[in-house]
Amino acid sequence: MKKLSLSLLLILFFISGYGFQVKKVEPQNWWAGMQDSILQVMIYGQDVASTKVTITTKDVSISKVVPMENPNYLFLYLNVANAAPEKFDIVLSSGKQKKTIPYELKARQESSRHRASFTSADVVYLLMPDRFANGDPSNDVVKGMLDTKSDRSNPHMRHGGDLKGITNRLDYIADLGATAIWLTPFNENNMPEGSYHGYAITDYYKADPRFGTNEEYAAMVKKAHETGLKVIMDMVFNHCGSEHFFFKDRPSHDWFNHPDSYVQTTFNTATQYDGHASDFDKKASDDGWFVQSMPDLNQRNPHLAKYLIQNSIWWIEYAGIDGIRQDTYPYADYDMMAKWCKAVTTEYPNFNIVGEVWYGSNIGTSFWQKDSKLAFPRNSNLPSVMDFPLFLEFSRSFGDSIDFQKIYELLGQDIVYANPLNVLTFLDNHDTSRFLKNAKDASDFDRFRLALTLLLTTRGIPQLYYGDEIGMFGDKKDGDGALRSDFPGGWPTDSQNAFTPGGRTAEQNKFFDLERKLLHFRKGNEAIAKGSLKHFAPNHGVYVYERKYGNRSVVVFLNGSGSKQVLNAANYREILPAEEAEDVLSGKKILLKDTIEIGEKDAYLFGF
Repeated sequence: MKKLSLSLLLILFFISGYGFQVKKVEPQNWWAGMQDSILQVMIYGQDVASTKVTITTKDVSISKVVPMENPNYLFLYLNVANAAPEKFDIVLSSGKQKKTIPYELKARQESSRHRASFTSADVVYLLMPDRFANGDPSNDVVKGMLDTKSDRSNPHMRHGGDLKGITNRLDYIADLGATAIWLTPFNENNMPEGSYHGYAITDYYKADPRFGTNEEYAAMVKKAHETGLKVIMDMVFNHCGSEHFFFKDRPSHDWFNHPDSYVQTTFNTATQYDGHASDFDKKASDDGWFVQSMPDLNQRNPHLAKYLIQNSIWWIEYAGIDGIRQDTYPYADYDMMAKWCKAVTTEYPNFNIVGEVWYGSNIGTSFWQKDSKLAFPRNSNLPSVMDFPLFLEFSRSFGDSIDFQKIYELLGQDIVYANPLNVLTFLDNHDTSRFLKNAKDASDFDRFRLALTLLLTTRGIPQLYYGDEIGMFGDKKDGDGALRSDFPGGWPTDSQNAFTPGGRTAEQNKFFDLERKLLHFRKGNEAIAKGSLKHFAPNHGVYVYERKYGNRSVVVFLNGSGSKQVLNAANYREILPAEEAEDVLSGKKILLKDTIEIGEKDAYLFGF
């Protein structure tokens, strides 16, 4: 009986996987001819750290092999400086056991290094894949995932939107006049609940199967390019989801900040630029976690840093993306993120990256932009920042009454920015109340018209939020789900299809037509894309400014007051080259000779 039991145990031992196993190899492939000659290959699996590594190529050499504290991780560093595109094997061996891992260095497209990116000539259309359009109902629920529920009646659950749905609606976005799209993260979020938003990533190299596949994402990018749209990928380096294999089976103890117990961040990111800040406060902000389900990655670990840098470059090459939006930027390690920005822009000199730097102060915001005098001698190397100060001023200035004074003063402080043209401006996004908070706001079309005209004609890279073009509203106080409603017509069972003029109500078409008119006027307009900003102090509630580049100019009059205003044209003669001009918004001829009459809550937009 004892001999039989021993035999069974030995059989089970061999069946269970005697020796080492390989579960993951990341990145799955790489490209020849990259600027960085050292390629990191992470090998993850049972007891791989103790294996011997060889490769079957003479053009690539092993720089170093780094077994981690956790025997299930091995980091292989390869020198690919002289490598041409080729296929070879990475061979792991231990005793008599051997595992061959096929690997490929692909050929790069000739134009890859000098690809264009998004600029102030673009307008970005932000959408949430789960809430925009459902092109493939068969992937709404995927067996084997931790969250297998889809319920459109619940604002905090998955609703079924996906990459195919976005691909099917690219023509709609292009017709609207946007020139770039920003998707909130589509990477796998295999979390028990609340995974629809995408910010708790559990696999950095894989699309969430409920959104689609990597191949479908690449196909979407290709179709976007054919439609005239650029694609910005949302990345999250500060934290990952608690179901990520990094967290469940950590490579090393220092892979995460506060690895032994949950410690929440203080959210006090002013410590990053505060010259008087204590080390205690800096660490409490930088190293704390957002929430318990999102453990804080320690970017100071050099192997993790290299992993994240390569991940972003892999997606640029693999999918052909045109830009990156980096989430929760000031919560990550400053020096590592500066190194990341430098690595990406060294590989792609024209590439733009915008960081989410959520400050109410333009001083705090400007600290993070590349070449900021306020950060000197440090340099973030981050080309673009999100202009939350202007967003907040939009919220305050467009209340029950409209007052442009604070916006005028804030834009007058653009001297704090290294490059004010390259900041991302917006009225709202997926984390804030919509500009139209409620039905009352949505009924005030003139308020929206003034704000949108200002957003799309002042300096910066404007970002629009899906649904604003049809007057969708939502208030943060009602929860994030209220800000992220499904776009009507994105699901086959929807009773209304707001993607088409006939499917929209008269009021929705009013919003849509305004936005479309402004976007098509803006497209290709160098005065707005590259021009200087000259503005006049608000007078009787009227804000006037000019954008000028070369011999072309755009002049805007915005009357926020509740009554008609009569202005002395002589005060604005320096920006008015003619005594009459056609208003782009109304199509009417407006006299600009002696006096300029503008109605209550009205706007004029002139192109010269």
